[in-house]
Amino acid sequence: MDVHPQQATAADATAIHALRRSLEDWMATRGIDQWPVGSVPAERIAAQVADGQWWVVRDDDGLRGVVRVVATDPEYWGDDDAPALYVHGLMVARRAAGTGLGRALVEWVGERARAAGATWLRLDHRASNPHLDDVYRSWGFEPVGVTDRPGFAVVLMQRPVHGGTAPGDVPSSP
Repeated sequence: MDVHPQQATAADATAIHALRRSLEDWMATRGIDQWPVGSVPAERIAAQVADGQWWVVRDDDGLRGVVRVVATDPEYWGDDDAPALYVHGLMVARRAAGTGLGRALVEWVGERARAAGATWLRLDHRASNPHLDDVYRSWGFEPVGVTDRPGFAVVLMQRPVHGGTAPGDVPSSP
């Protein structure tokens, strides 16, 4: 699937938050432990949108999929200075589930990482969600560590960016 995400605007922040909340509720009703209901305030998403971190794919019904892309992730990865891009907040509207959009968004971020000269594409998931571990492994990611958070553990995963820089090189900004 070929996707062409657009950078989110302030007008998208409410819809991104609504998508997140709908997926939190969907997971909660199925006993999936990934995103607790109400765990991300709308103000945080609005600030991230203002910072240029969110990218969106739209269709006639609104947001089809979204992804948050950051160049550092000290909250989960610490002070790691390896040249990498980090995928967060990957969400696909339920109407687009099973279409390959989630993977296409990750591959799109991978292309951005390559263009930026990064060595690694990284993401994470709650250790209590083995389904995501299987999905991310099928996309070429390998677990490289676990970090403890208050009340839960997070599996850190990465895959090499083909055409990226050698370890120790500094990537250009995405």
